[in-house]
Amino acid sequence: MQGNPARPDEAPLRVAFAGTPEFAAEALRAILAAGFPVPLVLTQPDRPAGRGMRLRPGPVKQVALDAELPLLQPRGLRVDGRYADDAGEAHRALAEAQPDVLVVAAYGLILPQSVLDLPRFGCLNIHASLLPRWRGAAPIQRAIEAGDAQTGISLMQMDAGLDTGPVLLEQPLDIAGDDTASTLHDKLARLGGELVVLGLHALSAGRLQPRPQPVEGVTYAQKIAKSESWIDWDAPSESIARRVRAFSPWPGAQFESPGGEIVKVGAAHAVDPAEAVRGGVAGQVLRVGADGIDVRCGSGVLRLTQLQRPGGTMQPASRWAQSARVAPGSVIPRRTV
Repeated sequence: MQGNPARPDEAPLRVAFAGTPEFAAEALRAILAAGFPVPLVLTQPDRPAGRGMRLRPGPVKQVALDAELPLLQPRGLRVDGRYADDAGEAHRALAEAQPDVLVVAAYGLILPQSVLDLPRFGCLNIHASLLPRWRGAAPIQRAIEAGDAQTGISLMQMDAGLDTGPVLLEQPLDIAGDDTASTLHDKLARLGGELVVLGLHALSAGRLQPRPQPVEGVTYAQKIAKSESWIDWDAPSESIARRVRAFSPWPGAQFESPGGEIVKVGAAHAVDPAEAVRGGVAGQVLRVGADGIDVRCGSGVLRLTQLQRPGGTMQPASRWAQSARVAPGSVIPRRTV
């Protein structure tokens, strides 16, 4: 930890905040509800969204605007980088705000050492995994994809590395068998808001004890690529089912139907059918029923239960099979890119 512990009779910590999406907005709302003054919010520039591709504020910006908080949207924070003017303005604003601590959650920009050193207690990061497992950009998705039974929130003292700083607090969370990236995100966002408030109170009282991350058990959660949405029918059915959940809502899971249209998978799970599944090829439709479409995989069988045609809405897989004229024996083409 940096600086000297705060005395119990001191004023509440001044908490600057850096974040962009809803995961971060949940934490900022919790910090404000707990009564901590927020002298400055940093968030990424507005991005185009929707059919009209109009610039829209991110969730953190909207929280800051609603609470009338000082707000900056620098394109970069390195004073020797491409956006030196933006970085210089951000550095000056942080210095003038005089925060005791900067809380960072899913900000999307790398913080240089000059920013890490500025607050009295340095910078705290809310990370959606139990470090050192799943350092990096997509810890929620990769935990589901890997079949982890548990994840959680780590409150970490930031250093110059990628999620390598000492852990201050952590709270585990079980991953439910039907959790998608969306549902697990929401659970972890709420947990992150609760944990950071506990951490800030402990920091103010001088009760946080940093714990260096172990060198064993380090894994990296690589950023999700859109190309990962294509289902590989040669993979085990359990693995495919986890990827369907891990990539919901983005980039989703999809396949090319025997008729050539791109079909999105809304829900699927591995099944153990009574009939033998030996022989045949991966991607072959074994059964079409009211409860879904069974497809042979590299090992096991995947039951597709919710599907979406191009331009359509998500519907029961059996209804799609009728309209697409997919029957047992049909083979779904292989396409992985």
